[in-house]
Amino acid sequence: MMKATLLKATETAGRIIREYFDRSFEISSKDTLNDLVTEVDRRSETAIIEVIRAEFPDHFILSEEAGEIPQDSVYKWIIDPIDGTVNYAHRIPICCVSIGLEKDGKMLMGAVYNPFLNELFFAQQGFGATLNDRKISVSGQSQLESACLVTGFPYQWEEMPNDPAEVFGRFVKKGMPVRRLGSAAIDLCWVACGRFDGFWEHKLNAWDSAAGFLIVEEAGGRVTDFTGAPYSPYQKRIVATNGRIHDALLQAIHQR
Repeated sequence: MMKATLLKATETAGRIIREYFDRSFEISSKDTLNDLVTEVDRRSETAIIEVIRAEFPDHFILSEEAGEIPQDSVYKWIIDPIDGTVNYAHRIPICCVSIGLEKDGKMLMGAVYNPFLNELFFAQQGFGATLNDRKISVSGQSQLESACLVTGFPYQWEEMPNDPAEVFGRFVKKGMPVRRLGSAAIDLCWVACGRFDGFWEHKLNAWDSAAGFLIVEEAGGRVTDFTGAPYSPYQKRIVATNGRIHDALLQAIHQR
């Protein structure tokens, strides 16, 4: 029942964001000028919560726009109604719905759906990961120098050693292919299916990574924080790879 509800919520929201993509809709800023939210984010979020509440009214919900909707429950739904809102606001179809379900602090299952490419990624703890119901796995790349990487940047950050621009610049100066798609959930899923060999980002929220990091792990990849410790979506910094280049990517981030 929980898997069916997860998929129904994900697909319902996907239809909404596709339906409004070519329409006029309201766009506003949140904490910073380019941290955007649209009325479609809120429509998507409302639809997701309605689907979940219809089946599981006593479950805890954490969602990007609504924040925490607490309940005394071992289950928590972690929702990003549109991951890649800036892309969506500019009619760039690299964006998705991302929903993770946590039980007792452990990710139980997650789904990420890009309705523009019709790609639905799903994983359940211990059961592997799929793309449109076909099993997926991470790449076999073993050399960081030959890897195709992806990253993202926060809307603002203080200058610091190994800051996002500095780390990115190191790879680019070596001529390595590094992409920036603007959706962490898609970045993670594309690591999971082998399109990218590795991903890192300095500042994420739980809704950005909750579903995607489980999908990477269930596809055979490795996900940690910047120290190499096991990852939690409540940590800001993430490194996700095929496992083979993981230690080398960590060392490169820290310039060791």
